[in-house]
Amino acid sequence: MTTDGDTPPQPEAEEIWRGILMGTHPRYRSARALYKHFPGEPRCKMCAVPFQGPFAPIMRLRGRGRWAKNPKYCGMCFSLLSNVRGGAEIPCTLLFADVRGSTELAERVSSSEFSRLLNRFYDTAGRITVENDGIVDKFVGDEVMAIFIPALVQERHAARAIATAQQILRAVDTLPIGIGIQTGNAFVGAVGVAPHTELTALGDVVNTAARLASAAAEGEILVSREAAEAAGLELEPLEHRSLELKGKSAPTDVVVLTAKAPNPS
Repeated sequence: MTTDGDTPPQPEAEEIWRGILMGTHPRYRSARALYKHFPGEPRCKMCAVPFQGPFAPIMRLRGRGRWAKNPKYCGMCFSLLSNVRGGAEIPCTLLFADVRGSTELAERVSSSEFSRLLNRFYDTAGRITVENDGIVDKFVGDEVMAIFIPALVQERHAARAIATAQQILRAVDTLPIGIGIQTGNAFVGAVGVAPHTELTALGDVVNTAARLASAAAEGEILVSREAAEAAGLELEPLEHRSLELKGKSAPTDVVVLTAKAPNPS
């Protein structure tokens, strides 16, 4: 991790991104080793800087206040969004949660009620994602996209995504939600032009997760076989499907979970 206010040379961008996203960069480890001794809870999940306590005001002045996009992380940990162009290809898990039949639902209720229902969905899905150490990438229409990366959950990113999906279904029981989950290598980093730069994930993993969410029925979590195996699910008793997804040259094997299915081991 760069020192506060520094902008690293662009040739180092991918190395720095990989270290941040995988939790292996030496400066990142040093920052965490320092800040974890500062009193105060809660903390940034990446650098351990306290958001409350006697040092919190100083940390905010140094740009390490809560990151608006995910209040479990500080703004400095994601200063790379504007200071460093690019990113790195890393193993991660993508989750898409989609309101099924939202067009029909909008026809049956008033505009204000539809807005209230969607805002509750966004708030609940976002909160649960943060609690499970995921990053809320974006809200798009009637859909939530979340990323689970090794720096925050180590190798358990697939299991965390599945647990998040089940919790979302249990919490948002007034809306018909379908969820898709895929694990694999994706490009994660900064895209867009400042001040609209975003941290996001790109690649086939993202596209597949989105397609799975579109194919999921109400109350279903469609988990790719790769994600299910990475999460340590016992596959034998689960329902299996082979899906022809739009844009995919071969069928995609998935397992079907519900809110009541056993959590990953």
